[in-house]
Amino acid sequence: MNKLELIEKVSERAGVDKSTAERVLESFEGLVMDTLKVDEEVTLTGFGTFSARKREARMGVNPRNPSERIQIPTVVVPKFKAGKTLKDTIKHAF
Repeated sequence: MNKLELIEKVSERAGVDKSTAERVLESFEGLVMDTLKVDEEVTLTGFGTFSARKREARMGVNPRNPSERIQIPTVVVPKFKAGKTLKDTIKHAF
């Protein structure tokens, strides 16, 4: 499902027009990103937790020249940890 399909499904389920559903989804995305920028988490009970984690610098291998070692810098990456309700729903889906 892509973003446009998600907007359509949200508008159907919530009983609102597509433009309202799109604004809500974009607001949610923006709030999550803004919260992660200031090193806080967003927890949706039962669904999951969005957080930002620091991946430490490390040595790696240059894919163009495997004998050459390169330094991979420290980077902050987004992380999502699924909640119990989401895990249980997916577990019984297949």
